[in-house]
Amino acid sequence: MSLLGGIRPPIAALSALLLALAALTAFQLGHVGRESVPPAVLTSQQYFAEDGAIALRASLDESITDIGRTASLFGSGEPVSPDSVLDKLGSVYQKWRGTAVIEIKSGRLEAQRGENLPLTALDLTALDGESGLAPRMVRLENGETRLLTLALLSWPDRPQQLLVASSSLKVPGISLGRSRAIAVLDSSGQVLGSDGVGGSGQEKKQLAKFAKTVAEKAARHPLQAKEPGSGGFAGVSGSLLGDSKDGRRSVAGYAKLTGSQPGVGTDASALGLTVVSFVGVAEERSAAVDSFFWIAASAALLVLGALAVALLVTTVQRPLLRLFLESRRIGRGDLNRPVTVPKYGEAARIGAALDRLRRQLLGEPGAQTGGPRAGRRARIGTRALLGVCGVLLLVWSAPLLLTLNRAGASVAVPKTIVEDQRERTDTLADRVRRALNEGHADLTSVASVISDKTTPAELTKLLERTRNQHGRYESLYVLKADGTVLARAGAAPHHPAGKGPSKHPVTLVDSGNRPVITEYAEATGLAGAAVVGELRIDFLNALLKRPGLGEVRVVDAEHRVIGGNNGYRAFTPLSDADLDALVSSANDKSGANDKGDAGDKSDKGPHAKSALLRDGGVAVAAAAPMTGGGVAQPLDWTVVTWQPAKGLEIPAYTTQNRTVLAGLLGLTGAVACLGWIHIIVVRPLRDLARRAEALADGDRRTVVYPTHHDEVGAVTRSLEVIRLQLLEQRKRDAAGGTTGRTPGGATPAGRN
Repeated sequence: MSLLGGIRPPIAALSALLLALAALTAFQLGHVGRESVPPAVLTSQQYFAEDGAIALRASLDESITDIGRTASLFGSGEPVSPDSVLDKLGSVYQKWRGTAVIEIKSGRLEAQRGENLPLTALDLTALDGESGLAPRMVRLENGETRLLTLALLSWPDRPQQLLVASSSLKVPGISLGRSRAIAVLDSSGQVLGSDGVGGSGQEKKQLAKFAKTVAEKAARHPLQAKEPGSGGFAGVSGSLLGDSKDGRRSVAGYAKLTGSQPGVGTDASALGLTVVSFVGVAEERSAAVDSFFWIAASAALLVLGALAVALLVTTVQRPLLRLFLESRRIGRGDLNRPVTVPKYGEAARIGAALDRLRRQLLGEPGAQTGGPRAGRRARIGTRALLGVCGVLLLVWSAPLLLTLNRAGASVAVPKTIVEDQRERTDTLADRVRRALNEGHADLTSVASVISDKTTPAELTKLLERTRNQHGRYESLYVLKADGTVLARAGAAPHHPAGKGPSKHPVTLVDSGNRPVITEYAEATGLAGAAVVGELRIDFLNALLKRPGLGEVRVVDAEHRVIGGNNGYRAFTPLSDADLDALVSSANDKSGANDKGDAGDKSDKGPHAKSALLRDGGVAVAAAAPMTGGGVAQPLDWTVVTWQPAKGLEIPAYTTQNRTVLAGLLGLTGAVACLGWIHIIVVRPLRDLARRAEALADGDRRTVVYPTHHDEVGAVTRSLEVIRLQLLEQRKRDAAGGTTGRTPGGATPAGRN
């Protein structure tokens, strides 16, 4: 017989699956809520650190690009004094702690603004090397670290100069909340800059421990540091558990600076910096559901599974094996003992047919068409027995799938999760604001070098170069006071024809249900003209794509959607009234708290707020207005985020998911094994019952052949043997009858 066929393998597989599921239910699935810190809190800290790494990398790369582009703009025009260079640089950008211009040949300091720079750390003789102008980190006498960014100032017939700008290595625009700290580490784990770290020795000691561990983990390759197939942050990131004290444990997240695309580095990512953030959370080591539930569920599965397996063994397996033995006995010619007929189903019909065939082989009169048949019990088919087994297993699986351990609307969400949603949303709002401000600063930088002597061809070249350096612009053009476009790069302008530049530095218009964000920078050298840049809406939406925040939308002052991290319709209102109320609360200048507000800051005026929304399912939501200043603030935009709590790895939902998993595994195992029995055994058995009854009723012409090499196939082969025996018996009877009549009644040959 086939090793994979027959009645035994599926029943054995069902038994093994039920035992394994019972053990899994009792010893593994019930281990929920035993962690001192929910996994969702750890994941949230990892996302927080990734936000910091993205912000720092973008800020450093932007600064490096701005220095190089500014030097290139000055070099393309008439020579200016070092003081003029630094004054214009400082009026356009306010991001550097200090700037300086040095004459390279003599090493003389020509001009300086801001803090004193460690110029002695620069080797002016090595600037022409492969990495001579690469950014570099230097440590000051007070222990702080600065990043020096370099660019060349070159004019014909003038000594070459070096433009130097220094910036601190602190994560910009990160909302830390009340008790969070964040730090920047180098490749060796040394702290280069930090925020939120108090003066207590405990916090510094904890940061030192985290720094040592993070330095080891950050040295790994990104493909080896993450699970296969995991997306999101392209670099090395993770979370750590720190020390515990007075019922609170430090939890950290870390992320190494990396490019926006996997495997594509930048000047900032080449520095080998890592961002680590940590916060103290309350320890709550309590199981969401008592272990007794899982033990009871395991015991119930064992009882119901034992009943189902026993029913299959007694009503399907044993009768089929008995039929196999009886059919083989009849086929061998042992006809003296009656066939033991099973009580139920197709096996009873086949057993009754076998007994009739036995009597036919014995030549009993009336056995051809008469004799006992399977009684009323045969009406209970094998499919009905399988259905009973399925119901027994469904009694266990269905409640787990549908009703038990459901996390209702009153589920408790850790306070840290709600606060992190708020702070990350605030950070994202600041990131959008900074991007708009940086865009306007770039336009201002371009406008500062334009004069009435600049030709349209030179303007076009300048705009093309700027657009290639910054991918945020869809269209760049120079607009005169009368609305005439002097030069353009990119797509056609959306500015109304015949109208001069707007008085507002940033405007938003609806261009056929498509938001057009337009920035204007006045060109003082060209009276009444302005450099205009129209931002790609995809650039804004790309800023909003961060894992762990759920749905993200940017809304204007009228709460209309401007951008989002996935599909949306522009200029439509928010889909939920609670979200709309949360946005209004966040923009309330009085600072009043909205109902359901959780973990908000106590500052007066507009600020980020978060809430747990419980209508239609629990959701964590936050709203943060853009309040950091700059040309983008008058837009009165707000970033709002929300995500369903059921997607968080907290004990209540983990228990629910594991309960559903247990029910699904039980249902899947039952369907697979019972379906196996139905396909391999029940269907061939029903067909065999029809053939056996037809053979017993006198059908000797239809060949009975097996479908599978198993118990049913063996009974089928025995029936074929019996059919051939009955045919031989008919031939013998026919031959014997002819011989007997010829001598008595036939006319001898040759008689007239």
